[in-house]
Amino acid sequence: MEKVLRELPNMALEKQSENRKFFSKLKKRPPKNLDYLMQDLHEEEFERTDCLECANCCKTTGPLFTNADIERISKFFRMKPSKFIAMYLRTDEDNDHVLQELPCTFLGPDNYCSIYEVRPKACREFPHTDRKKFQQISHLTLKNVAICPAAYNIVEEMKRKLKF
Repeated sequence: MEKVLRELPNMALEKQSENRKFFSKLKKRPPKNLDYLMQDLHEEEFERTDCLECANCCKTTGPLFTNADIERISKFFRMKPSKFIAMYLRTDEDNDHVLQELPCTFLGPDNYCSIYEVRPKACREFPHTDRKKFQQISHLTLKNVAICPAAYNIVEEMKRKLKF
């Protein structure tokens, strides 16, 4: 996995132009069955991929914490939301709550998340490859293929299946 993670940013960069063209065409003419196709590709990939072997998303990027996330996680820790924010979060340039530091504070050395059952929505949905109206998040997917080997594989398989 370490070798894959070292090579992934370069592999994604090599495919970036091709992927941009593909997503541009996908946005203009999304197939009627795109949501079903993406669900199938996502499920197939995650039958082969074990996130616990990787956890690159937790090591390199931080999720956005919604107010609902903050409330839920604060309750889990039995602390006031303001204390949770002060201890773990900062406000970024977009005025969103994000982690103070990376890798994620809640990621253990075994790649397990200590708040998995109450993790932020952004973490639960990552890499967003099974989202409805997938064509609307191409900008996010282009970033995620450089972070997540599964997202990279899903996009490559999607390009093979949907020949534009």
